[in-house]
Amino acid sequence: MGTYNKGILGAFSGKVGPVVGASWRGKDVLRSLPRKGTRVATETQIIQRLKFSTVTAFLTPLKPIVSKYYGSDSGEITRRNQAMSYHMKEAVNFVDPNFVFVYNKVQISKGDLLQLQTPNAVAGAATSIDFTWVNNAGQGQTLATDRVVIAVYEPTSKTTVYTINAGERSDGLCNFILPAYLTGTSVEVWITVVASDDKLYATSQYLGTIVLT
Repeated sequence: MGTYNKGILGAFSGKVGPVVGASWRGKDVLRSLPRKGTRVATETQIIQRLKFSTVTAFLTPLKPIVSKYYGSDSGEITRRNQAMSYHMKEAVNFVDPNFVFVYNKVQISKGDLLQLQTPNAVAGAATSIDFTWVNNAGQGQTLATDRVVIAVYEPTSKTTVYTINAGERSDGLCNFILPAYLTGTSVEVWITVVASDDKLYATSQYLGTIVLT
């Protein structure tokens, strides 16, 4: 793989003859076409690929949250890749024949803003969840206008529902309405809080499993 400066035609992506042009970590690169391999994947490789695809499938619907509120913008390692790395290492276990999530280790955001104080979630009416927390605005860098972000995951159907504006830190409560087809299912729930300008954000908090009514 080699880097190159843009010529009169600029950078290109995709296949041209025996090479492929692409952007990698902010640089324009040229790579030769991969050779077709004949090796059979080992069991370890198969398991690692399954792990990768499991985490990818879970994080993809959460991209609008993870890509803005996970870790730091280091330039070379994207926020999404930071989230992938963490969840691959910490948040899944292999239970033959699949990987399963350790939900209390899942993070939809990771930052330095002070979390919500004593958040709680219970099933509400008509397939909704009622959230409460203590307004701790004014502590550290927190503000009353910090936005509440919520994510809900139903494991059987692999349904993800989220909102990036469930209310403000000063509200102390909110109700999040979910699709009616989730009635009677058990869902996993996370909550976090971000500054109104998106520059600061907290590490998310796991609120447990809730059976929707």
